[in-house]
Amino acid sequence: MNTRVQIIERNGEPEYAVLPIEEYRHLLELAEEAEEIRAGNRAKAELAAGEDELVPAGVVERLFSGKESPVAVWREYRGLTQERLAREAGVGKSYISQIESGKKTGSVTVLKRIARALQVDLDDLVPPEE
Repeated sequence: MNTRVQIIERNGEPEYAVLPIEEYRHLLELAEEAEEIRAGNRAKAELAAGEDELVPAGVVERLFSGKESPVAVWREYRGLTQERLAREAGVGKSYISQIESGKKTGSVTVLKRIARALQVDLDDLVPPEE
């Protein structure tokens, strides 16, 4: 890196550093790379601590396709029947069926209970925007 930096002082203390735009852009790239490394390290630590999980690509594709209910996709991925999910969420099986078929959206309270039963965040049950 070139060291053509101009330091501007106020009251004898450095206040600003002026540098060529290319050096500034290079520093931005380095900062972005460093943030990506930190984010990757945080993700690895969360996985190692059991705070996050890897989800198979097929499940992710189904979730983002918008063709299926996220509740159904997560329920099937977790190996639960509608009846078992309903029991764990404290609702009727028909209510789960109606949410999965799109006939009902489900209240926030019920979706929170379903999310807890499926071990996902509430946001994970919201269909992707079209």
